[in-house]
Amino acid sequence: MLTRKQSELLTYLSDHMQQHDVPPSFDEMRDALGLASKSGVHRLVSGLEERGYIRRLANRARAIEILKPVTAAASGVVTRAVETASNLVSLPLLGRIAAGTPIEALSDPTNHLEIPASMIGSGEHFALEIVGDSMMGAGILDGDTVVIQRAETARHGEIVVALINQQEATLKTLLKEPGRVGLEAANPRYETRYFSTGEVEVQGKLAGLIRNY
Repeated sequence: MLTRKQSELLTYLSDHMQQHDVPPSFDEMRDALGLASKSGVHRLVSGLEERGYIRRLANRARAIEILKPVTAAASGVVTRAVETASNLVSLPLLGRIAAGTPIEALSDPTNHLEIPASMIGSGEHFALEIVGDSMMGAGILDGDTVVIQRAETARHGEIVVALINQQEATLKTLLKEPGRVGLEAANPRYETRYFSTGEVEVQGKLAGLIRNY
């Protein structure tokens, strides 16, 4: 399941390649998506590649191949569409989480949220309300609700809910380095924070995004 920005990038790649027969440059992708830097484009491209939508060919400039058509990329962004009760599932809403400075640890459910069953796969899921703008480059905005798949591990580059020193929870991109882990924002205003491996616990991975309009 893709975030809104990932879906937008896949659509742009498909349209550009149909019109010009070659993939766009990273500068063109950055400008088309309104991102502040090419690092945001690299994260989105890596996310599409990890999910099997595209493939980058080694040792070739602008070498991107689309493996799945845009129609197969059901976006992870839901706009509260009306669905029948049988197609809805109820997720615990565990409160607010910072896309900025960590603000609070995960707590007991304060409410429940109904979402389309098609939005999630297997496993246990929960929802959190986003506070802050540090993940805006990944298409995650202040006031959005993220759907999280519970997990204790994640790969380098995945967006995760991280619990810091059993006290603070935040939504960031996970960076794995020898002897330490980094929590990276998708906004140049925020610095990447580094911790020893024992200070950070992965609580879950981003599975989808809900936005009210």
